[in-house]
Amino acid sequence: MPTLFTKIINGDIPSYKIAEDENYLAFLDVFPLKAGHTLVIPKIENDYIFDLDDALLAGLMIFAKKVALAMKKAVPCKRIGIAVIGLEVPHTHIHLIPMEHVGDLNFANPKLQISADEMQKIADRIKLNF
Repeated sequence: MPTLFTKIINGDIPSYKIAEDENYLAFLDVFPLKAGHTLVIPKIENDYIFDLDDALLAGLMIFAKKVALAMKKAVPCKRIGIAVIGLEVPHTHIHLIPMEHVGDLNFANPKLQISADEMQKIADRIKLNF
């Protein structure tokens, strides 16, 4: 059965896409910790990041770096934090989160509720810098 993220890749579920190439996809998290919280995934289904072959893992990190640099230009913050949890969806994913303080990366924090219009504006600003 396809994962939630595979359904996003295939266009079966809408998303706020930031960037995409033949191997990777970046899109806004719809349950963000901070405005601009982005997920970066490989397009192949893989449950655990360290099961990726070295080339795909390296490519994922390089793609995530490009996305993070675009985010930093588009979303006011001190840094873009990175987290790999891997328990919520059985598909490798990297969280890129705009942050001011280390506590901004705490997944126990309440998730923000951002309107669809504002999510699209955030996605568009990041895309412009990619």
